[in-house]
Amino acid sequence: MKNTMPLFDCLGPAYRIGEPRKAGFGEREQATSLKRVFLAAATSMWLIVLVALAARLGFAWYKERQIPREVLAPASFAQETGSISSALASGKGFSSPFLKETGPTAWLSPVYPLLVAGIFRVFGIFTRTSFFAVVFLNALFSSAVCVAVFQAGKRVGGLGVASGAAWLWAFFPNAVMVPFEWVWDTALSALLGAVILWATLELAESAGWRDWCAYGLLWGLTLMTNPSLGSLLPFLLGWAAYRALRESRAQQATKARALNLALSAAGVAFLCCIPWTVRNYMAFHRLIPLRSNLPLELYIGNNENYGPRAPWPARITKERELLRYFRMGEMPFMDEEQHKALAFMRTYPKIVLQLTAKRFVAFWTGLPDAVQSFLSTDSLLVRALLVCNTLAGLGALMGIVALLWKRSPYAFPLAAYPLVYPWLYYVTHPNLRYRHPIDPVVLLLMAMAVGSLLSRSRDAGATAGQTSCQAGAQYAGPPQRR
Repeated sequence: MKNTMPLFDCLGPAYRIGEPRKAGFGEREQATSLKRVFLAAATSMWLIVLVALAARLGFAWYKERQIPREVLAPASFAQETGSISSALASGKGFSSPFLKETGPTAWLSPVYPLLVAGIFRVFGIFTRTSFFAVVFLNALFSSAVCVAVFQAGKRVGGLGVASGAAWLWAFFPNAVMVPFEWVWDTALSALLGAVILWATLELAESAGWRDWCAYGLLWGLTLMTNPSLGSLLPFLLGWAAYRALRESRAQQATKARALNLALSAAGVAFLCCIPWTVRNYMAFHRLIPLRSNLPLELYIGNNENYGPRAPWPARITKERELLRYFRMGEMPFMDEEQHKALAFMRTYPKIVLQLTAKRFVAFWTGLPDAVQSFLSTDSLLVRALLVCNTLAGLGALMGIVALLWKRSPYAFPLAAYPLVYPWLYYVTHPNLRYRHPIDPVVLLLMAMAVGSLLSRSRDAGATAGQTSCQAGAQYAGPPQRR
């Protein structure tokens, strides 16, 4: 009789007729049960949220113990958000972005300063209690990103991709550090950016006016929090309208209805911004839709310090520009900054292109000379940030390729985040804090890339196993008659 064991080995122990169970069967069953528990925990959205919150609060507790008590709150609030919020809480209106009374300002959009001003009214201006309240609020915003990333990831790539992306966000160094390091809208902007992606994917299958108007309200809140995310609005809304149009054709609905839904969402977002725009016009007698500081940001990245005969020490400094702001006032100051920045860009186009390339590298790695900085620094934190941010950027690129390879309908809205949003900072100047609003989607793309690689690996293993079974069947030959 021929040896038939290779064929039976392929079929597994369940097919070995008449073979008694071995002593290890109970242990295998217990291991399978533990595996199920582990998988349930690993894919639990709310567990990931709690772990993320613990990581952020743990980092805040660790850092707080290293900073003198009398310095912590004043130093953390000594920037534009803290100053404007202080003016609001003191009844002086939306004004004075630099701890000196300089009158009305449109330096920032209003949502986050109003939140901080509310905390100041309850816990006091520039107090430690107010600082901890702000940090806790930021940590809640950052942890809630896990929910939006999980839901969007489940729609795009399934439960494995969803949980992987959420875990990446829970422990991503930037996300853990930002709630404590920056009294700014950064954590809230990351949450809004992730929620907008989730809402866009869901909205594409909706034909209800209420859903589209709610989407417009979400965009209105986002624009009044961080206008930089507005660069994504035409792309995401356009994609949602296109998908809705395809669905309407399938359901024999009118093309006009799908277009009207998209226009209603855009209209609601526009209406949300009108009160703030009117306030700015009344304060400055000119049209300022959301923020006034873009000319300064442009000049910071394109000024005489980068010219062919740049003086040393640098002639353009933060202190010098602040003195000019105090002396001139906000609008004349911004007008002059814009004039100087555009003049520099026209005079030195080659230098501007070189600076743009350096900004690209800095945006995706954290520093313009990432390799040199990695080798020269003694800080493990700096090295970890450089490595994690570079890998996240490369992972996002691979995720886009994976979605295009699969011809996923979700490739366009996800790719818009890393391909469209950064251009504002390629032209002005980059910072890891500026990149943070799209980091949740960057990590989702990275999880998508890893998921695709694992899927291909499993498919290759399954193909190899099937080939082995077929070879075993040929070796066993046809069963012999007794």
